[in-house]
Amino acid sequence: MPYRSAMLRRAAAIAVVLGALTVPLAGAPAAAPVAFAAPSPTPSPSGSPDVRTMTPAVARQLDAVVQHVMSEADVPGVTVGIWTPGQSDYVRSFGVANKATGQKMSPDLYMRIGSETKTFTVTALLQLVDQGRVSLDDPVGKYLHGVPNGDRITLRDLAGMRSGLFNYSEDAGFFKALTSDPQRAFTPRQLLAYSFAHPVMFQPGEKFFYSNTNLILLGLLVEKESGQRLGDYLEQDVLRPAGMSHTLFPTGNEFPAPHAQGYTNQTATGKVEETAGWNPSWGWAAGAMISNLDDLHTWARTVATGVFPDGTAMVGPAVQKQRLTTPSTGIQGAGYGLGIFDVQGWIGHNGSLPGYESLTVYLPSTRTTVVVLLNTDISYKGDIEPSTLFGQAITRVVSPSHVFNLPVPASATR
Repeated sequence: MPYRSAMLRRAAAIAVVLGALTVPLAGAPAAAPVAFAAPSPTPSPSGSPDVRTMTPAVARQLDAVVQHVMSEADVPGVTVGIWTPGQSDYVRSFGVANKATGQKMSPDLYMRIGSETKTFTVTALLQLVDQGRVSLDDPVGKYLHGVPNGDRITLRDLAGMRSGLFNYSEDAGFFKALTSDPQRAFTPRQLLAYSFAHPVMFQPGEKFFYSNTNLILLGLLVEKESGQRLGDYLEQDVLRPAGMSHTLFPTGNEFPAPHAQGYTNQTATGKVEETAGWNPSWGWAAGAMISNLDDLHTWARTVATGVFPDGTAMVGPAVQKQRLTTPSTGIQGAGYGLGIFDVQGWIGHNGSLPGYESLTVYLPSTRTTVVVLLNTDISYKGDIEPSTLFGQAITRVVSPSHVFNLPVPASATR
């Protein structure tokens, strides 16, 4: 069974061996709605046509639906943050961060954020584009040698998940290597070797196909053109200017305290194991980063607007416009741009690594942010990512006309 983790069961549903943002390929039939019955929201005053006012009644409804999802999907712990300017904030933690010690889940915990890393790596790329150091329409072979079809695959194809390159995390040899030693360190070139052992799947631009391989290449490109390690570049040019002091790009399995313990069944035996000490190097530029609730609150608006909190441009308007051009993925209401998705108006990304899942999205019409962090990636009824269930249940309450409704069948990525 190929490693279906974080990056493998990402945001939408894929109809074939996908990875991380598993979304159907162009032309594939749309996925059915998530078959999950959460309590229906009751009417309340609306703060705008797009988002409901965060009244005590709405907060109680949110408490109820979040706890219902936890119970149904057997989620140990979850933290949810919802912010709309001019309204009361909703920040709650439920359940436990560590089942063995009974440590409570809390908003201050560091969490692994999986494929949300892609939004940071692509931001670095777009900054280089802004500076005129690279062009989105350059072939990747101009910068990195040995890439299959590298003379035809553009940087835009990589960032938009339309390269045709095989997803290394779907390789059987990779799965065996990772699950036999979860603390093993992988190099980017080792990850690419798993991908490049497979033929190109289709010509660039033909289809949407979520592949972690694309982001490994972009990470190497950022390092080559900036002359810095990817983590150092992100710290200097993205995280520090954004004021995100609790977000990092680890070099190994380091995990700052306090953090939640993670729980997964993506193991060699299929039994549930603890994952806080696992090495995320296998995700590197596609999924290795760590963050917390407050920093992701900041990042949601920053990445969606291209503007740092102090009002300076993180990415220029022209390039940001290209980032937010989100061609269809094959699911109605869901598009994927340059390292970012638009699902029923919600802009952002989700993430998943063994033991952890996250969702960070922003609704521009009301400037509303939703962040969800949880300490398991074990799918609901063997098919649906729990982060998707939370996203759907929460947005049914706060934004009934913009429901985050992307089911992700895990079976589609095995």
